[in-house]
Amino acid sequence: MTPDHDWSRSPAGRTTLPELLRGHRRAAGLTQAELASRAGVGVRTVRDLERGRSIRPQRTTVELLAGALALTGASRAAFLAAARGIGADPAPPDVTSTTFAVSGNAASAAPAGPSVALPPPVALIGRDRDLTELAAMLTAERGPRLVSLVGLAGVGKTALATSVAHLVASDHPGGVAGVLVGEGSDGPDVLAASMSVLGVARLSELVARLAGRPALLVMDAVEHAPGPVAATLHRLIGALPSLRVLVTGRHPVGLPGERVWPVAPLDVPPPEAEHSGLESWPAVALFTARLAQVRREPPTPAELPALAALVRRLGGLPLAIELMAARGRLLDLTELLDRYGDRVLDLATPTDASTHPGWDAPEGLTGRTSGPDNGAAGAVAVTLRDAVAFSYRLLASDERAALRQLAVFGNRWSVELAEEMLADEADRDGTVAIDPVPLLDRFVELGLLSVRGTGSFRFRLLDAVRDYAVEQAAGEGELTCIRRRHAEVIARLVARTASDLVGPRLPDAVHRLDEMSSDISSSLAHAATDDPLTALRLAACLTRWWRFRGRDVAGRQWLRRLLADPRTGDADPLLRGWAALGVARLAAEHGAGAEELSTARAALDTFRQAGDVTGELEARNVLGTLLISVGRQEEAREQAEALLRLAARNGRTRDLAVAQNSLAWHEIRAGDLAAARRRLAAVDRLAVESGEQRLRVLGWANRAEVARLEGWYADAVDRGQRAIEALHELGDPGRRRRVLGTVGLALAQDGRVAEASEVLAELRAGSVESLPARPTIPRQRSDDATLRWGGPEAGLCALIEGNLALHRGDRELAAEWFAAATDNAGQDRRDVVEALVGLAASTADPTVLDRLDRVCVETGIRLLPQESGLLFALVADRDGPAR
Repeated sequence: MTPDHDWSRSPAGRTTLPELLRGHRRAAGLTQAELASRAGVGVRTVRDLERGRSIRPQRTTVELLAGALALTGASRAAFLAAARGIGADPAPPDVTSTTFAVSGNAASAAPAGPSVALPPPVALIGRDRDLTELAAMLTAERGPRLVSLVGLAGVGKTALATSVAHLVASDHPGGVAGVLVGEGSDGPDVLAASMSVLGVARLSELVARLAGRPALLVMDAVEHAPGPVAATLHRLIGALPSLRVLVTGRHPVGLPGERVWPVAPLDVPPPEAEHSGLESWPAVALFTARLAQVRREPPTPAELPALAALVRRLGGLPLAIELMAARGRLLDLTELLDRYGDRVLDLATPTDASTHPGWDAPEGLTGRTSGPDNGAAGAVAVTLRDAVAFSYRLLASDERAALRQLAVFGNRWSVELAEEMLADEADRDGTVAIDPVPLLDRFVELGLLSVRGTGSFRFRLLDAVRDYAVEQAAGEGELTCIRRRHAEVIARLVARTASDLVGPRLPDAVHRLDEMSSDISSSLAHAATDDPLTALRLAACLTRWWRFRGRDVAGRQWLRRLLADPRTGDADPLLRGWAALGVARLAAEHGAGAEELSTARAALDTFRQAGDVTGELEARNVLGTLLISVGRQEEAREQAEALLRLAARNGRTRDLAVAQNSLAWHEIRAGDLAAARRRLAAVDRLAVESGEQRLRVLGWANRAEVARLEGWYADAVDRGQRAIEALHELGDPGRRRRVLGTVGLALAQDGRVAEASEVLAELRAGSVESLPARPTIPRQRSDDATLRWGGPEAGLCALIEGNLALHRGDRELAAEWFAAATDNAGQDRRDVVEALVGLAASTADPTVLDRLDRVCVETGIRLLPQESGLLFALVADRDGPAR
């Protein structure tokens, strides 16, 4: 609602009192409050006159204002005449009115002609669908007679109504006109104004004048006089079958057949959109358009994340966006976010309403006084908090309580979550069903609730509404209780979803948790202090999701903190076992598996003692992964074989696939690539049987590694890229980076230098963004800063770089890279062996061969035929004298 919505101008060309008063006041350099003080009238009187809301200004009031403005001669006469003209008789019935009257004040009629008595339309941003559908509704033969645009103050109802009315004007030959309802108007006022703008004095005359021709009446700000408006519209619609009415207000009129059209805020970009494509989001487009009015430079690339965060924080509310953009005259967008990001409710309109046209503040909130005898009153700025409070007070006490409870949700939520959140505190099991749909419908009706999308998670309170309701909950002393309930509801949701993180419903489950990400974070943060047992239940179910989304470091920290909390010491041993297993699983993702070996063993013991087969299967799989990371390959194989036996004994198809996948790696370690291929074929079959797409993709990734080790580099690249694409859709960034490393090695060994370099860049960029860096790799060349890079995939990158250097014939540089790969802590032992082979081939150093022999003995890894062939001459030279 950004442009000037001056409902008082006269299309007939006559200068009206509102225009004269505003022009003389501004020429005198006075604010409305200063003029009111000089004239000895109320500031509300001045405002109402400037907006055309005053129906019949008293002669004394007009003369006081003329005196305060120092008007003389012709100027004074014109001013007084304009005041008398507001009360003039309406035009005769045969004359079409083109006057857009205000608050029941009928201006003189204009000559007959096309009747469009409206302010000019404005350029709207992000309202194309609203315009199209509302226009279709108002022109359809059997469309609704009464359409109500409802929404929060500042959402753009008036601008939308004006534009729609202009759009459909040609379909209403009986005329299009409008009334702006003033505070405290009574029934006769509203009816008289409606008759007047339609060019008649009595209802019977209007019936005769329209004679069945379609006409449209726009009535703005109906919340100022809901009862009189409802009575007037009921009478008009009943008497005039060809009349349609478009109203705007904070709430519906409440008449039968009324079509309520909630006006939602503008769409905002999602959290992940911080740079590309921001301009396509309506909220961003409006912000940048208004920012261009106060500063010349468009937002810089460095400001784009702050721009996206600002419009999200403002909830897409046009008024809030405009008020924030206006502050861009002095502050850049990052400074705006820092200063006002947590103070959205304090954004205020100018104290002089005329300096920000289109802002129709609720007069009951502004502290204005009425009537000419009330004396001067200071102008009061209206904040967003005031605007939300107006709508909040329209709710019944139980509706307010429900709004306060639902305000704790930070993002979109479902009807089912609302039902859980609103359940009776005494009814913890939910045996007494409470249907939240009527409440949600009421919130939508008042423009407090946004409903978007087609999924179940499509409800969201407007940001300003949510902030205000949270304030109210804190004031009522119930916020802690509400947050505790919220954490319990989210914990139950996550527990229900966790089982789907394994199996064919994995993508949907991950997406569901992604949608609730902000609520999960806030629930966990609150419950960790207020209710650590609920926090532990919540965190224990999040392990896989944290892993798939690359949040393993933070997830592990949460679990360790909650397990160490004395208040969770007497929790269910199985719950603590799953939490401990989560710690170990997440540690493996960022190379800290050695620190959690004992944690994984303790979890395995817990599950075995409890006879929990599912827990034991998971624990053996995680323990095997950790043992591999520390080089204890034989123990890791024992865990994989025990997993295979347990899964077969209990008919667990998916776990059979997991075990076969692990054993395939051990076959690679033993140099039996044919056996590895057979096991991976079994993985593919079992994964299909169990509907586990992710396991199938991991099998594809391992097939790519086998193909690379066999020297089929092109096949390895094709298989690896297929797995990478699938892992991108499924999540699991750690696995994806490992497969990306396999592809990079195959490309480097195949001499595809440019493609291998692209993989290197992606590996390093992804690692720096998602995970903390490891210690710097030693033995770099002093003139090669690239060698100083560290990170989780540093060993893989070093291997790729070494092979690329070998391809270029630079053995010295290749040796440095291979040495760096062998020194990287946490590197897969098979990769270490491969790096030592490359180092030995690059340097012909017998001591490297000795080191290679020791690693192979310690890990049980056997060299592949092509590796033995590469080192044949060097081994012969070393062992020759001994023979």
